[in-house]
Amino acid sequence: MNYDVIVLGSGPGGYVTAIRASQLGFKVAIIEKENLGGVCLNWGCIPTKALIKSAQVFEYIQHAKEYGINVSEASADFGAVIKRSRDVADGMSKGIQFLMKKNKIDVIEGYGKIKKGGKVEVKSPDGRTTEYAATHTILATGARSRELPNLKQDGKKIIGYREAMTMAEQPKSLVIVGSGAIGCEFAYVYNSMGTKVTIVEFLDNIVPLEDEDISKNLARSFKKSGINIMTGSSVESVDTTGAVCKVNIKTAKGMEVIEADVVLSAVGITANIENIGLEEVGVKTDKGKVLVDEFYRTNVPGVYAIGDIVPGQALAHVASAEGIICVEKIKGLHVEALDYGNIPGCTYASPEVASVGLTEKAAKAAGYEIKVGKFPFSASGKASASGAKDGFVKVIFDAKYGEFLGCHMIGMNVTEMIAEVVVARKLETTGHEIIKSVHPHPTMSEAIMEAAADAYGEVIHM
Repeated sequence: MNYDVIVLGSGPGGYVTAIRASQLGFKVAIIEKENLGGVCLNWGCIPTKALIKSAQVFEYIQHAKEYGINVSEASADFGAVIKRSRDVADGMSKGIQFLMKKNKIDVIEGYGKIKKGGKVEVKSPDGRTTEYAATHTILATGARSRELPNLKQDGKKIIGYREAMTMAEQPKSLVIVGSGAIGCEFAYVYNSMGTKVTIVEFLDNIVPLEDEDISKNLARSFKKSGINIMTGSSVESVDTTGAVCKVNIKTAKGMEVIEADVVLSAVGITANIENIGLEEVGVKTDKGKVLVDEFYRTNVPGVYAIGDIVPGQALAHVASAEGIICVEKIKGLHVEALDYGNIPGCTYASPEVASVGLTEKAAKAAGYEIKVGKFPFSASGKASASGAKDGFVKVIFDAKYGEFLGCHMIGMNVTEMIAEVVVARKLETTGHEIIKSVHPHPTMSEAIMEAAADAYGEVIHM
């Protein structure tokens, strides 16, 4: 019952942390109240990508004639699409079970709660309570769908991301509130399969954290595909008493009512910090987040926190990186604090969106004199051959020293391309070094080199 490290939560923060701790020689246990892999593997990152792939395959078939291939009329089997997504998630969760056994990590099923004196209390599904001891306890309890006071989720007509992945029937119409990654990904999936989709965004642009050029391009693409976009608007209330939802939306022109079968709330997430013992132990929190130092130590010795429950980007790869840094610091290794300014963000709609670093607006606001380069995929041979000419790569450099300040992409497979820029920025690569690094032809990734060349007036293919 005694461990060197106990991890609460088995999402991409928790299970990665547990594995790295085991590799470092610690005796490790991980506590999970539902399924190994957490929200990411079971209800987030992985199953949504399976849904998106099904939507893309359906789109390919619908446009097969453009590639010289004749296909008889195709239809989407919504139930089969949902089942495939769940099967993929189940397979990944079983993969985590294998990794736990391989790394000799004890999996404790139940609801964990920290107590004073390095103790962790676990209430198992059958109601029994067992106490464990750990020298180090790492909180990785993740987050859940955020609820607005005027948009209470009932799981049927007003839903969150979980229900959006498991609906028994495909809705004929869907209103999505919020246009971040979650909202845009579901908008793409449901629209592709024939649902009439409306996105309502409070701010002036969809994917509002992205560079404005990216937001405008994605909006154009979505509108072209038939998605209704209402920016600068807010859902004031939803009447669910009838057969359909009556969504009351406040716009710049006044109130507008839209009817929809289902309303999806995609307005962000709320950290799971309730009822895990923080108050009893005395762990400090602020604005719904656990306060930690640069190596994820809380104010209570022996208690740490990572992932969505601490300040910073709520992303799976961030949680994993934080967990590795945390346990390596505990082990006494020389580690660097995470650079939150070099974290890539991705939206897996179609076209995809990927970015890292400063937007053009943020770079100017920070006082930089900048050089900006853009290269459209319409000028890319690989993009043309692939039938995916929508989008571009935009790069931003400091004019004085050539520092790679930021990169913003929209187009096919750009979520696979952004890592090049993350590594380049980590290595303090300049614009000229990008230009002189030979990229393979024909590839989509050439657009990064071409965009850099455009910033310095050296672009060839445009």
